[in-house]
Amino acid sequence: MHPGQKLSSSERQSFVQAIDGLFLKLELSYHYQFYKVFGTDARLKEAKRIWAESLKKFSAASIDLASEAVIQASDYLPTLTEIIKACKDTMSYGDIPSTQEAFLEAQKSSSPRKEYPWSHPIIYWAAKEVGWDSVNSSHSPHAFKLFADAYLRMAKDLKKGKSFDIEPTAQQEDGMGAQDLDLELLKKLRKEHGI
Repeated sequence: MHPGQKLSSSERQSFVQAIDGLFLKLELSYHYQFYKVFGTDARLKEAKRIWAESLKKFSAASIDLASEAVIQASDYLPTLTEIIKACKDTMSYGDIPSTQEAFLEAQKSSSPRKEYPWSHPIIYWAAKEVGWDSVNSSHSPHAFKLFADAYLRMAKDLKKGKSFDIEPTAQQEDGMGAQDLDLELLKKLRKEHGI
């Protein structure tokens, strides 16, 4: 965001949600420390105002990625300075979805995975590394953590210039490819059934 540039109402709403999400993540991750620092409603409200003012030059996606990266790397409640530094680091990741959005996209994807219209290729590669069964399983409580670790590591690699292209193959991931079809039998069945 450039100085003097106005936020649209949807961008403003996304930014407010990112700040609220940041504080919720901090509260859930550092419960005791969080309440020691932001223990009253007045202190929490003032902290959100100050942090929002300091983070206003960053996109909601950058704030989401930065908060996830800092929380995964720190045992202690991060400072505003640590969050700002992490936001600066994430700015050059490009326009990639937040980890939660990427995880949901991976869960909603369908086979053949290489043909799926990914919003960014690193979602495919992170989910593939974790394993499609784990990503799609409701019985895998650590799947999101594993996905987030892989996704953020790949985002850093992306920042360093690594390419994450997806090359579609003739053979589908989960079974029969087009070359396995008996085209003559297919023509015969279509003619037979009037399709």
